[in-house]
Amino acid sequence: MTLQLTPLHPLFVAEVRGIDLRQTPGPELCAEIDRAMDRYAVLVFPGQEITDDQQMAFGEALGPLEQTRGVVDVHKQRLAHRQMADISNIDLDGKLLAADDRRRMFNLGNQLWHSDSSFKSTPAKYSMLLGRSIPPEGGETGIRRYARRLGCAAGEDEDQGQGSGLRAQPDLLARPARLQRIHGAGAAGLRAGAAAAGALASGLGPAFDLPVLAYRPHPRLADAGSHGADPPIGGIATQRPFVHTHHWRQWDLVMWDNRATMHRARPYEDQTYPRDMRRVTLTDVAPTLEQPVPERQAA
Repeated sequence: MTLQLTPLHPLFVAEVRGIDLRQTPGPELCAEIDRAMDRYAVLVFPGQEITDDQQMAFGEALGPLEQTRGVVDVHKQRLAHRQMADISNIDLDGKLLAADDRRRMFNLGNQLWHSDSSFKSTPAKYSMLLGRSIPPEGGETGIRRYARRLGCAAGEDEDQGQGSGLRAQPDLLARPARLQRIHGAGAAGLRAGAAAAGALASGLGPAFDLPVLAYRPHPRLADAGSHGADPPIGGIATQRPFVHTHHWRQWDLVMWDNRATMHRARPYEDQTYPRDMRRVTLTDVAPTLEQPVPERQAA
């Protein structure tokens, strides 16, 4: 079977046809999906009306899954698989989460740019998010692709970037607090988008838009001349040419590479409409700083 790939963005993101995820893909098809992920970083599989078990089987065919959820109130989780994250606004009884529910407050943090499990020493590889129930408007997912170096602008030689060789240490539980600051008195302090340089499309796990506890040059990765200087605020990844917005249709499955992208949810009327999204996440092969740095490929 050959995947039918249609680019959705000039730089990344492709729609995939010619695959039915009700059938678990074999090794050859998984290798083809991996090659497509290497090329596009984000794949959209439309019309995949699959069960939780089938979504789990698809993830397991591609690699080892994360075994824990990064959530609050774990005892209130409604899904059967502990490896499946419930990115929804639906309670155990099928009703919408209350406005003051801790799970709703936690999920509001998804409106900040982030990559999944960047707070773990071994972060996430692929995330596979399935849209089971979609609100009539809002709730899109924004995805942005890194340049080779966070500090280089489009068309600029990557060796001119000032942010390479740095790594941020994020704090998962600080994310909702930061969201409250943004919506309230304003965001004070550092943004991880400013300090988490060194997250490259070539393979470093990112840690963006979380309050930075520390950042430091990594001796194996630091470029000559970087000297641990503060990276630029915002960075290349916020520029429009690197951003794609996915407008959900029911039964879309969107898969992204957390090592090459960031994403965020867009607001919607979550006290009016249900949004049932379920995510399976692959763990990376090793802690970020223990992985070899890929050689730079010629353009």
